[in-house]
Amino acid sequence: MKQKINLTLDGELITRTKRYARKKGISVSALIESLLSGALLKDEKRFSQKWQGKFKLAEKDSVRLQKLKERYL
Repeated sequence: MKQKINLTLDGELITRTKRYARKKGISVSALIESLLSGALLKDEKRFSQKWQGKFKLAEKDSVRLQKLKERYL
């Protein structure tokens, strides 16, 4: 659901932002939404980074591993 937000920005920045958005053929709202989404995505860890080092490898002589191999391989 879209919601409104009020921002206080420098007048020159607003003018340049409107000009840039017009040149790209998008609204200022769409431009700001895109920039914020991109910035937030960069902060989120990738799945592999999030789980790196969290799992232990099974021991090669593990009874459980042997049973799984027998069943699925």
